[in-house]
Amino acid sequence: MVRLAANLSMLYGDHDFLDRFEAAAVDGLDAVEYLFPYDFEPSVLRQRLDDNGLTQVLFNAPPGDWGAGERGIASLPGREGEFRTGIDRALQYAHDLGCGQVHVMAGIVPESANPSEYRARYLENLAWAVERAKPTGVRLLLEPINRRDMPGYLLTRQREAHMAVTGIDPSGLGVQLDLYHCQISEGDLTTTLGRDLPSGRVAHVQIAGVPDRHEPDRGEVDFAHLLGELDRLGYDGAVGLEYRPAADTSTGLTRFRQYIRDRGVSA
Repeated sequence: MVRLAANLSMLYGDHDFLDRFEAAAVDGLDAVEYLFPYDFEPSVLRQRLDDNGLTQVLFNAPPGDWGAGERGIASLPGREGEFRTGIDRALQYAHDLGCGQVHVMAGIVPESANPSEYRARYLENLAWAVERAKPTGVRLLLEPINRRDMPGYLLTRQREAHMAVTGIDPSGLGVQLDLYHCQISEGDLTTTLGRDLPSGRVAHVQIAGVPDRHEPDRGEVDFAHLLGELDRLGYDGAVGLEYRPAADTSTGLTRFRQYIRDRGVSA
């Protein structure tokens, strides 16, 4: 059985953020993720989780100045101190929320820069962060993101992410496999699952319809087939619903679940 997790940064946009926890629970979901928790005290978020019987499965470490277009600082020169402070803050939130995974965004490489220098700094910062996280039991995640949606993003390919994990520490570092991004950057999704799931390096999966990032039952990808593959391969993590609803979240979610049930996948 596939376990679905609502991404509260994208779903239930007609609700105030703190009310989205209850909305997800009413729709029968028992797990949530979102981009960032830092606008709220951990105790406030934990209360919403507990009140609604929800588990927090993922959030992101501080990304730098999101409003100014920064998408992570792990690879950016001169930001090492801010990066380390951000990791410590994320680990505290993870502890308070009972969340075992934190995504660390790589950052945008300027067109005039040498990507190899950014990549080297990225790996150095990740190695430090993994050692910092080890005593907490939190696994840090890397997510390849397509450059159509995020131009200049450092990490775009599954192979790059898996090489980083293997080179640093697979027990403390994992891959966040967003099948929406993977389809746009690489395709060949069934083969990717069959190749990478057995490695144990894939710690979290996310889905959205391609190309418009709407409900996963619409677009060019057969997500019922892919969810069935996750089940067959023994994936036991959550599948994050990180899409932009085309209309009402609950209506679209009901339709998507019926679509996969009709194809023999329970969720």
